[in-house]
Amino acid sequence: MTLESMSPWLPYFWAALIAFSILVYIIVDGYDLGAALLFATAKTDEERNTVIGAIAPFWDGNETWLIIVGACLFGAFPAIYAIFLSAFYLPVVLLLVGLIFRGVAFEFREQALKARGLWEWGFVIGSAVATIVQGAAIGTMIQGLPIQGTTYVGNGWDWLAPFPVLCGIGLMIGYGMLGAGWLILKTEGVVAKRARAQLRGLSIAFSIFVLVAFLVTQDIDLPVRQAWESSPLWHWIVPALGFVGLLGAFRTTRHDCQHERAPFAWCMLMMASAFGSLALSFWPYMMPYSLTIEQAAAPAVSLQFMFWGAIVMFPLVVFYFLRVYHMFSGKTDPVGYEIHS
Repeated sequence: MTLESMSPWLPYFWAALIAFSILVYIIVDGYDLGAALLFATAKTDEERNTVIGAIAPFWDGNETWLIIVGACLFGAFPAIYAIFLSAFYLPVVLLLVGLIFRGVAFEFREQALKARGLWEWGFVIGSAVATIVQGAAIGTMIQGLPIQGTTYVGNGWDWLAPFPVLCGIGLMIGYGMLGAGWLILKTEGVVAKRARAQLRGLSIAFSIFVLVAFLVTQDIDLPVRQAWESSPLWHWIVPALGFVGLLGAFRTTRHDCQHERAPFAWCMLMMASAFGSLALSFWPYMMPYSLTIEQAAAPAVSLQFMFWGAIVMFPLVVFYFLRVYHMFSGKTDPVGYEIHS
């Protein structure tokens, strides 16, 4: 089978690669953004250093997946890239500012002893801004963008509508759950104990968010509701797994529960299920609900050229990613990690 004969499938290959990269980003950058939000509840320098130590080896590498998503969109689906930037120009700027500011604050808090509190709050606020605009963008996609052909015809403020803002709050809660699960996994003592209690409250808050979001979608005529009303029965297995993950995360917050891996695993299942449910809602559209994957794809020659680069580079990225997580496996403390060879 030649690459030319595979051309009809290449748009779906690139869509799957982008979807996988988004899912990985949601989980890995989700937990470090969530841990950064919970950083605000740490009461002592030792606790704050412990939270920082739990994410320090990973956080900048986690954002690599966002770069992969952007690069793949630019090359494989340039029309989607253009529409997305037109519709979310300000949110993208805010996202980048938030990520840059949290990165600067992350490093400067160690050096600026007199202004450490200021940089620590900058770390939290930058993380919150990055999270909210991501959720607002997701909510806007669910709500649907005004598109004519391959041109965005909205006013650029669709992401500030009530439903996208609600989704921004919901993503903060979801990332907070991932962050709490990660802190339970990677820390000990007071930080881990508090994270378990926070996971309990966040699980309840996320349940309320899901209920409110469901009621909102029933009250307003959203395309996503129509998609689920006509979906096959097996599609409902995916959101059902999300509820299993939510319930599992809640159950691990019992005082007598000693599981350290289970909370994060259940939270990952919940977020992966939420992403899978969205993917099923959007299928076969690349830009809901206007452009399908085939309509939005770049010319076949471009997809073929990029294919060889992906075959070589993507496994290397995954290998490096897994290697880093292996090297820094185990518990952390305010001093850091013992690196595993």
